[in-house]
Amino acid sequence: MHHGWGRKALSYFRAMQLLIRLIVSTIAVLVTDLLLSGVRIGDMETAHGVLTALLVAVVLGLLNAVIRPLIILLTLPVTILTLGLFVLVINAGMVLLAAKIVPEFAVDSFWWALGFSVVQWIVQGMLNGLDGGRKESRES
Repeated sequence: MHHGWGRKALSYFRAMQLLIRLIVSTIAVLVTDLLLSGVRIGDMETAHGVLTALLVAVVLGLLNAVIRPLIILLTLPVTILTLGLFVLVINAGMVLLAAKIVPEFAVDSFWWALGFSVVQWIVQGMLNGLDGGRKESRES
């Protein structure tokens, strides 16, 4: 019986981690919208803009989990030749693809998409670092 509680606690912990990552990603999308004039996320005067940012975070998360690894694998020789810099091009491509999928999300060009991915990475890193750099154990 004790073993069942441990499994439930681990499941709850993973769900909370996912929720926190989603919130951090949404905040990063909102900050990036504020900083870059070539990126627009709906009407920020209403909750619609925040919901669009949430949708962008979800879509980018799914694209980065499903499509990005496949593209990185297929472009591995180019990525190695460019010492990993080609991954920035892939990240910008994921942002442009998300802009095609999410109706209220607009990115003016490849360079704005590249800027978006860099700014989002920085903001997410800063927000994730707010816990003082602690890493929780994932073992059960």
